[in-house]
Amino acid sequence: MTGRFHGVGVGPGDPELITLKAARLIAAADVVAYHAGVGKQSNARRIAQELIPSSAVEEQLTYPVTTGATDHPGGYAGALADFYEQSASRLAAHLDAGRDVVLLSEGDPLFYGSYMYMHDRLSERYETEVVPGVPAFAAATAAPLARQTDVLTVLPGTLPEPELARRLADTDAAVIMKLGRTFPAVRRALEAAGRLEHAEYVERASMACERRMPVSEVDPATVPYFSLVLVTGDSRNGRRSRSGAPTPAVAGSAGQAARTGAAGQGGTAEREGGADPAAAAERAGEVLVVGLGPGPEHWLTPEAATALGEVGHVVGYGPYVARVAPRPGLTRHASGNTVELDRARLALDLAARGERVAVVSGGDAGVFGMATAVFEAAEDPAYQDVPVRVLPGVSAVQAVAARAGAPVGGDFAVMSLSDRLKPWEVIERRLRAVAEADLALAVYNPASRSRTEQVVNARRILLEHRKPDTVVVVGRDVGREGESLTVTTLADLDPAAIDMRCLVIVGASGTRVSGAGRVWTPRWVKP
Repeated sequence: MTGRFHGVGVGPGDPELITLKAARLIAAADVVAYHAGVGKQSNARRIAQELIPSSAVEEQLTYPVTTGATDHPGGYAGALADFYEQSASRLAAHLDAGRDVVLLSEGDPLFYGSYMYMHDRLSERYETEVVPGVPAFAAATAAPLARQTDVLTVLPGTLPEPELARRLADTDAAVIMKLGRTFPAVRRALEAAGRLEHAEYVERASMACERRMPVSEVDPATVPYFSLVLVTGDSRNGRRSRSGAPTPAVAGSAGQAARTGAAGQGGTAEREGGADPAAAAERAGEVLVVGLGPGPEHWLTPEAATALGEVGHVVGYGPYVARVAPRPGLTRHASGNTVELDRARLALDLAARGERVAVVSGGDAGVFGMATAVFEAAEDPAYQDVPVRVLPGVSAVQAVAARAGAPVGGDFAVMSLSDRLKPWEVIERRLRAVAEADLALAVYNPASRSRTEQVVNARRILLEHRKPDTVVVVGRDVGREGESLTVTTLADLDPAAIDMRCLVIVGASGTRVSGAGRVWTPRWVKP
């Protein structure tokens, strides 16, 4: 009969934080195993040393390397892979002999712990039990970390710096693990995300030598691996103590007001700095409706880029808001895809309080974008004094047309096949009118998961008036990764290949394809 394998969390450092179950299993173990660095004592063993019975066999699993430097032919990854295989074999020998093995893990075994690699190799072969432990961030927290609807994100400090900054900007509360050599990059990411002011550094949480201070005051040369950074949800959203009176966010009451507005729309707001609400009230607010273009940063106009660098708030559909880089002093308000008027009202409310706000759209904001939603919401007399400006962007039809050649070089029409805001009967009537007028046609929103028949019906209607060999261009994700462009005909167009990521251009009778495969429509029309 084989022994049982136990992955036992011993907590972050204070032996009194070891659970009763963990203590019982350690005291009864035949074999106690633990990881250790080269030339170092095991921290997990130090925590549990008073519980390890003298009769137990101890297995120290010593890492061959703890950084990327190694002469192993497989590099750092190869050295660790071999180490874990060898370690698993050592523990398996005890289990095969019928001995119960307890593998100690700092914190929790399944939370960034080396135990996981033994679990992967042994749990399918032996009866296995995992005993949770108190994670370091739980012991390090000295103030409410996340409450109510706060989103808590746990991040490894080893992430690329831009990615770390983006994720810090996009969450309410954060824990950053794995510091040490990564600390300088982590500090820069916190600053870029506007979270440095409220970030707390904690070293060796719960141990006698615990140290804590603002991240801004930490000497990077002194940071050990057993350290972390905490950013509380209260630093963004205020202390919500259910006392009957709201407490402003630490980052400024304007940030809290914005968060409240966005939450009413099922959205989120990310505050990246501490704007002065009193100063906001003294300056004139404004709403800028900004077209971001179809995707690439170099297609963003200089005017739009300047505006996005100056506003205090960015409001929009989540994927579009994510395209605006976080920076100190900026609050990003992201929401879903069908709450355009709510977004517009939030922007107008902020501007009415003296804030400069950018409402962002993909492509051009005036072409099936947020511009019309903002003007619709602005008809409310409450917003009559709020100025609204629209900054143009490169539209999707321009981008696809340019990639294809010049398919809209003559008269053309632009339509959306979405029937969310207008009846299909209206769309069908307009399709017939465009077809009868022999205009080139750019089609937005041709299909979605829930709308698969519209493009089928549109093709049928167009074929009633256009020849089967009418040129059709299908652009997918133009300007973004995975971009594709297909030139086909109306007869050969496959509706099943069309989705929301596509824009379709149906040529006029004069639209042609050059010998080089370029699509163009003459400016002239023969009588």
